[in-house]
Amino acid sequence: MASRAGWAVSLGRRWVALASLLFAAACNQPTTPTPGSPSPGEWRTFEGTWSASGTRQTIKLEADHRASIFDLRGSLLLVGDQGLGVGFQAQAIGFTDSLTGMRGRCVWTDERGDKIYSELKGEFVATGNYIHGTFLGGTGRYAGVTGEYSFRWRFIVESEDGTVNGRAVDLKGRARIGSGAGTSTGEDRK
Repeated sequence: MASRAGWAVSLGRRWVALASLLFAAACNQPTTPTPGSPSPGEWRTFEGTWSASGTRQTIKLEADHRASIFDLRGSLLLVGDQGLGVGFQAQAIGFTDSLTGMRGRCVWTDERGDKIYSELKGEFVATGNYIHGTFLGGTGRYAGVTGEYSFRWRFIVESEDGTVNGRAVDLKGRARIGSGAGTSTGEDRK
């Protein structure tokens, strides 16, 4: 009888060992990115809308020549299978000249305070004119971001005192998040 009991204990131990091994193997399966969650370095496409208001100061230089500085702020909403995020507060400042075009800078700030920086170039800022943005980097989860976007600007309100309201039409782009992204500190957000 003792040998039968020993054999049963031995068999029971083998099953416990086998079950433990199978459980450990199941828990240690390699992770794969979930759909809609691209890995670092993968291109992410997006589309969106940007409504902004602010000020513009203009001087007339010659008959058909004007130059302006602008400061615009507003809400930027993005959509896409693998977008950068959903909502940002965006600020753009720049200089525009009716003969040479526009140059500016833009900062998108998300709900966590992480930022994306971009350079703006394009035609003189007027309704329907084309603007191109190039990502220059970012903070926090957007550290090392590269890519580009474009849109056409449409003024909704242009008042004599320099107050302007407008929106981006056909905002589309793509971005690649750097592999060092994902963490943010208070220092990143300055």
